[in-house]
Amino acid sequence: MADSPSSDAEGPRHVALIMDGNGRWAKARGLPRALGHRAGVEALKRTVQAAPELGLTCLTVFGFSTENWRRPAAEVSELMGLVRNYVESDLDRLEREGVRLRIPGRREGLPDDIRAIVERAEARTAHNDRFLLQVAFNYGSRADIVDAARRFALSGEDPAILTEDRFERLLSTSDAPPVDLVVRTSGERRLSNFLMWEAAYAELLFQDVLWPDYGPDALAKAVEAFRTRERRFGGLEPTRQAG
Repeated sequence: MADSPSSDAEGPRHVALIMDGNGRWAKARGLPRALGHRAGVEALKRTVQAAPELGLTCLTVFGFSTENWRRPAAEVSELMGLVRNYVESDLDRLEREGVRLRIPGRREGLPDDIRAIVERAEARTAHNDRFLLQVAFNYGSRADIVDAARRFALSGEDPAILTEDRFERLLSTSDAPPVDLVVRTSGERRLSNFLMWEAAYAELLFQDVLWPDYGPDALAKAVEAFRTRERRFGGLEPTRQAG
């Protein structure tokens, strides 16, 4: 594992990861695409374990988007199976290590067993406060914003009282701290409908590594890159991250 960045530089607290490149990783090795997704789960486990050691208090990863339903049925079934396997294999450890698991996204449309697994995992880890892991599943930022608007409309409250802070609390990611850094792997350079509200002032980083090869070293490099940035918030003076 790479050395942790020096403590005199302020690092990100909340990193959001677009885990991209599973299919290309498998294709380069002559393997079925499903094995790329499975290798990606192992990369997620490594990354989650390393995150608190690098000073993070929250990690949000893009597990399954609302657009992913358009993929071939066999691939969708494989991705659903990975959720089952990840929770079954790692829930005890997450609970033991103080990780709170949250699953932002739409519950409607999920298979009944997946919804039950999600609710059980959230309930079992709800008391944990060492680290927050969000796995965005059946999630799309536009859909989440629309859902938040519907929740407000159904509340019957006066639209005149609606503020950005109030609206933000209606999003499915409302339990998380502000996003400091969005990372996309595999060299692609787009947000793909991920955390568009939450990432309004986040730093963006595109790493040229396929997701199944990701882990502590790559995350440490992302944290170090963040520390070199000058952050600007709506015209205010820049805030330098490096010490």
